[in-house]
Amino acid sequence: MKLNSCIAESIGTFALVFAGCGAIIVNDLFGGGLGHLGVSLVFGMIVTAMIYSVGNISGCHINPAVTIGFYFAGRFSGRSVLPYIGAQFSGAVLAALLLKLLFPEHPTLGATQPDTEVWRAFLLEVIITFSLMFVILNVSTGHQEKGIMAGAAIGGVVALFALFAGPVTGASMNPARSLGPALVSFELAGLWIYLLAPVLGAFLAHSACRFVQGDQCCPAGAAVAES
Repeated sequence: MKLNSCIAESIGTFALVFAGCGAIIVNDLFGGGLGHLGVSLVFGMIVTAMIYSVGNISGCHINPAVTIGFYFAGRFSGRSVLPYIGAQFSGAVLAALLLKLLFPEHPTLGATQPDTEVWRAFLLEVIITFSLMFVILNVSTGHQEKGIMAGAAIGGVVALFALFAGPVTGASMNPARSLGPALVSFELAGLWIYLLAPVLGAFLAHSACRFVQGDQCCPAGAAVAES
């Protein structure tokens, strides 16, 4: 495991939470100028930008569910999973702390909270994370999200699901994105949904990828050795 890969994951996740949750906060506190469409686009655009920035270094997972999904798919070394997740969580928490410093009056800091029954929220997060991971597996090379169209495709999917699922669950698809603001704002109700559902969705995606693309998409057996 290269240190620069973990640093890239931490910076990428920091940027995701700072820009995305920051957009929610600014929209809430300053007259709703961004609107739901604007917030959704911010999430999609920052993901796209980070993929083009560090996709060739760490793969730009910036999401523990994606890291675990690549491991399930046999594309990522098991010994690298925990360092990546640690880097992602640390970046998310740091971003939330900075947002708390900048906007102490905001009660949730953009934390994801379900606005429906628990089972509906859980199932929706599973489905949208499954769809996101399916796209990622089909446009990535190994465990790396990189290439001319990978950033646009993945960022577009994030924005799409934020548009329609955001009002229902917050459209997290990302345990780190949910954990950082929840911990700093102490808004922990329903957090387990956003820690478990994305991982389940990512797990289901690799089987679908193999069914559609064949063994070349997600090789059976142990995870590949770290590159």
